[in-house]
Amino acid sequence: FLDNEDYQIEHEHNPADEDAERLLEAAVEAVAESSDAILDSEVFDVYRSLLKHSKDVSGQIMSKLLDSVSSGLQAELDATTRDIDRGDQQGYMSRKEPLERFGFLLLWFVSATEKIKQPEDENGQSVPAPKGRKGRGGKAGGKGSRSAANKKDDSWTWIDQIPPTLALICKVLRLQSQRIWTVTAERDAFITCMTRPAYRITENEQYMKSDEIKAGVIKIICLAVKHHGHAMGAHVTIMQHLQFFEHLAEPMAECLSVLANEFDHAQLGDEVLREIAGKAFSSNMNEQKEPRVFGRFLVKFAELAPRSILKQLSLLLEQLDSESYPMRIALVEVIGHIITELANSGEGDTQRQAQKHITNLYEPLIARVMDLNSYVRSKVLQVLSKLCGLKFKFPKQRLQITDAAVAALSDKVPMVRKAAVALLNQLLLTHPYGLIQGGLLEQSVFEAEYEAVKKELAEVEDKIGKVVERNEGDTDANDEENSGRAEGATSNQRSQDDNEMDIDDDGEQGQRSTQADDTEDEEPMTVDGDDGEPSTSQKRKPSKLAPRKSQLDVAALTSEQEALAALEESKHLQLKLRKRYYAEALNFIRQIEGSMEVICALLGSTNKAEVITAIDFFRVAHEYHFETAKVGIKKMIHLIWYKDNNTSSTTEDSNELKGIRSRLLECYQNIYFDPLPDLTPKEQVNRIAKNMIELTYDATLAELTSLEEMMRIMMDENQIHPDILSKLWQVYSTNKQLPKAQRRGAIAILGMLALGKRSVLSDRVETMLKTGLGPLGKADLTLARYTCVALQRLNGSAKKVKGSFLDKTQRLAMDHLIFRKLQETIETPCRLKDWFGLAEQAINAIYALGEHPDILCNEIIKNLTRRAFNQDRKPKINPESQPEPEAMDEDQAEDLPRGSDDTTNMPEATQSDDPSSDLGEAFELSQLLFVVGHVAIKQIVFLELVEREWKRQKDEKQTIEKQAAAKNGGNQASKEGDELDQVAGNAEDEIGERIAAVRETELLYGEHSLLAIYGPMLVHISGSPHKFKILETSRDADIRSNIVIALGDVAVSFSSIIDENSNELYKGLSDKDLIVKKNTLMVLTHLILNGMIKVKGQLGEMAKCLEDPEPRIADLAKLFFTELSTKDNAIYNNLPDEGRSCFPDFDPSNAHVPFQEKQAENIAEKLCQRFHFTEDPRQWRDIAFCLSLLPYKSERSVKKLIEGLQFYRDKLHEPKVFERFQEILAKARSAKSKDKPDSDLDEFEKILDEYRAQGEEDHALEKRAGKKKAAAARKRAAPARKTRSKKAQAPPPPANDNDDDLYED
Repeated sequence: FLDNEDYQIEHEHNPADEDAERLLEAAVEAVAESSDAILDSEVFDVYRSLLKHSKDVSGQIMSKLLDSVSSGLQAELDATTRDIDRGDQQGYMSRKEPLERFGFLLLWFVSATEKIKQPEDENGQSVPAPKGRKGRGGKAGGKGSRSAANKKDDSWTWIDQIPPTLALICKVLRLQSQRIWTVTAERDAFITCMTRPAYRITENEQYMKSDEIKAGVIKIICLAVKHHGHAMGAHVTIMQHLQFFEHLAEPMAECLSVLANEFDHAQLGDEVLREIAGKAFSSNMNEQKEPRVFGRFLVKFAELAPRSILKQLSLLLEQLDSESYPMRIALVEVIGHIITELANSGEGDTQRQAQKHITNLYEPLIARVMDLNSYVRSKVLQVLSKLCGLKFKFPKQRLQITDAAVAALSDKVPMVRKAAVALLNQLLLTHPYGLIQGGLLEQSVFEAEYEAVKKELAEVEDKIGKVVERNEGDTDANDEENSGRAEGATSNQRSQDDNEMDIDDDGEQGQRSTQADDTEDEEPMTVDGDDGEPSTSQKRKPSKLAPRKSQLDVAALTSEQEALAALEESKHLQLKLRKRYYAEALNFIRQIEGSMEVICALLGSTNKAEVITAIDFFRVAHEYHFETAKVGIKKMIHLIWYKDNNTSSTTEDSNELKGIRSRLLECYQNIYFDPLPDLTPKEQVNRIAKNMIELTYDATLAELTSLEEMMRIMMDENQIHPDILSKLWQVYSTNKQLPKAQRRGAIAILGMLALGKRSVLSDRVETMLKTGLGPLGKADLTLARYTCVALQRLNGSAKKVKGSFLDKTQRLAMDHLIFRKLQETIETPCRLKDWFGLAEQAINAIYALGEHPDILCNEIIKNLTRRAFNQDRKPKINPESQPEPEAMDEDQAEDLPRGSDDTTNMPEATQSDDPSSDLGEAFELSQLLFVVGHVAIKQIVFLELVEREWKRQKDEKQTIEKQAAAKNGGNQASKEGDELDQVAGNAEDEIGERIAAVRETELLYGEHSLLAIYGPMLVHISGSPHKFKILETSRDADIRSNIVIALGDVAVSFSSIIDENSNELYKGLSDKDLIVKKNTLMVLTHLILNGMIKVKGQLGEMAKCLEDPEPRIADLAKLFFTELSTKDNAIYNNLPDEGRSCFPDFDPSNAHVPFQEKQAENIAEKLCQRFHFTEDPRQWRDIAFCLSLLPYKSERSVKKLIEGLQFYRDKLHEPKVFERFQEILAKARSAKSKDKPDSDLDEFEKILDEYRAQGEEDHALEKRAGKKKAAAARKRAAPARKTRSKKAQAPPPPANDNDDDLYED
């Protein structure tokens, strides 16, 4: 009724017609004189009138009103307290009505304040006032104080008055209400009047953000429940507030936890939990607000008061099967909080009982990893990750958790996979197997330790068994009369002592098992009573010399035997514990090792958080010495090309994420380049240099390229210390005997670093020429090749800017020492295959550094030609007696290939065996042709650079002319500028045409062209038709692979040749060799995407690669179709031709190809027509499968399908075909609008059923007809066979007997 405008007041005053401040001042003075003045109806009605018309009252007056009500209530409270303390019943009973009136006014005030407009900020949100309280205002300023202007300037706000008001209510609730209000209904009414303001305040989210206000509200509710019987009212109100106010989930949980922990009243919390446990929540997504709020309440309550939740857990666990996933998520978190609480419980029996309870709780928690909802699965893994940090490790449960996490790595949802990787990471960081091996988890070490312990345990158990047998023999040999009594006495004593020992040992074993395994269900350890007998046999030897033996000696002997038996048994138990420890550790290690391959695949995920988590996992796994972690560390280096390097993205936990590239650099820095604390500076430098070199070991070309980019970035950021560079140069140039890979790695790293800073190499050119292109380089051609790669970096390696003619590369004069060394390197006789890689990089270096590289290459080609075709150049000498002068002996001790010390003598040895052999000439001819071919390619690239330089010069000249013309001024300049632009365009075209003429005419057919001489020779040796023949017939995979690459290069300039024989090129996609298949796919991808060849129905062969078992092939095919889908209708235009290539095991959705509605309609029409031209059931199934993959989002696409019914109605008897059409109907129904009826689809379904039934009858009829025809044929054939068999047995028939002739043949 407080909001009711019709509420009647006897002496009502309207602030709009009267001076509200004057009215209030009179009432305030009356109450100030005596708080009992509130009983005066006129005074009371002034307060009620102002509260009823609070919308017309200024904030200043409302502040005065609150102060007056609060002061009066405080005065009445003090007077009531004094009366109760004195026992003056009449006194405190007289205070009942004033207290009720003040309480009523306070409740009304709280309700009325929400109607007053609060000051707002720019965003429209209420702004709290400063902490200091505002003045209460002065005297009345007349009616003008009620103006809108004054109200607008008023800065009074209710939020400042809330804490003292709540504190006053708390004081009121400390009264002994049962003594003042003897009637329960009256008492409940007053308590409700006092608590209702607190509940009204909680409805405002802005208020509840203040910790002071929230604490006051909680205290009021707790006092009312604890001392005034408000439990039922609080229960109802809390449940209602949880349903309607989302922001109250956590505050209400805090309230109940304070009530249980500080006020020792857990009953209310129990009642609320029981009611929540009995609620049924819907799975409807529109109704998830309520379960989400109750779930947050349960999680917060479990965090603050887990023991209260534990009492009702059996009821709450039923919500694990709730249809609402937010409630299941909440129960998962609740179980996590309870396990944490139980794990941190006290020692002794309480702890053992708690551990049993924990074991029971882990089961439903781990089972939820298989939940249908991905959010629940993710939350389970997150909770398990938090539980890994507990003091007790629970080894058995940890192994189950590891199994669950490894299985979750294959989840379809990135969020779940990311949580699984994070869980495995946490399992590694908190593993319990670091007591013996220092925390490292190297599998080989644990396997060796396990085998050692297993062997030692077997020896101990074998020893115990032999002792038992020997002691039994000694006992039989003794005198039964003399030793029987003593033996009986000692055996009794021993059995009694052994029993006691068993108890102690079991207790020790239980304690050890608790420390080692943190579980109670230990295997029972049996103790053999004769374990101590070995010492008995040793003590019995001197007894033969002394036949008389006293009872005291036997007792002493038995005591020593028992001590030794206890020692032996202790060792036995210890070994069994160690064996189980190593077995569990090995199980855990193998589980982690088995997950590495899947996590490696996650490094290629499109989800940023997932990739970063996988990077962190491999870093941790590498620190714990997992062998397989090296594979992941090596693979993740390709992430250096990831473009996203910002830190703006966040996870679902609102944690900021670093960029993938920065996290990768941080990971590598941590593993390889960060200094270790226990090393000297020199050792730090050696370690870092060694790590950098080892990164190049066994690295593929792709890994080296990615490593190169990483080194460049680190050099740009000045993360490489000069001492490390000096160490790398020292390793490269030292004369000491070093492994070849070390020296190669040093120059490879230096070449990579030079991309970031050219000075790394420019100061050491002489060192590279003496080492890499000197004696060491001649002995190790790979070292020479890396040196040539490093020399190429001397040109500055400036990246081209698209659209710019500027060339920042630095070139050297052709008389520089570098070029003479490179020429010697290429021309030095060598018969190793490594020479080709060296020659390639040497030619690259010549073209990268030389101003006129064609001049030097011209000379090199001529020299190699003379050597290849000079038959009389080789003297007939003995290779052993006359070593080659250039053969080096510096690296003789290294593991050089056979014959690498004197590589030039091998041809003579070959020729001496077979003088007619031309092997030497063939090899040298191959060297010549290789150089000619590579020079031709580099010359074309060089011509492009020349073209760019000419255009740059032309551009500079024209820019100068424009500026000069602009100075002359006016419109004439603009006209001349336009003319100059046209001239510039024509000039650029002329330059391009001139270079093209040189490239396509002069180089190949010019009179003075050196390369033109070798053209006919190359055509004769390897013409284009010959290439396709070799591609088809060659058994060497390398030859097939190289031909595919060569054909791709040919297609760039001569696409017509490849178009005519494109089917031959596509055959490489079905090659058995992986490299041939991969190269073919890459070449075709390049040619098709760049429009160099046309697709003529072979796209299906590319599509088959999507299902290739090799991940690299499948990924390349996916990339191809993804890029092809960006081309205008490229896939759509070729798809109808691919119907023949479709097959049921292939899912085109892997290609990520979306179709427009119009395209889908046309494809459906064309596919339906294909039914008409085929009689093969397999092709029917293929076409139906393709139809089922199309999106039927419009009525037109379904209409096309219905119109094509005449083409496939006689094929519907095929089960798979009909099944595909059923899928199409289901897809069409799901895409159809709910407002439109399904009459068309229902009718279409009936037609399909009719034709299927008719087709099945026709098909059955054909089968029966076929069977009858076959039976008739068999009948006709049976007499013929019978007659032939009779003829074989009987004599020849007479000439006139021709009865069976009709059945012969």
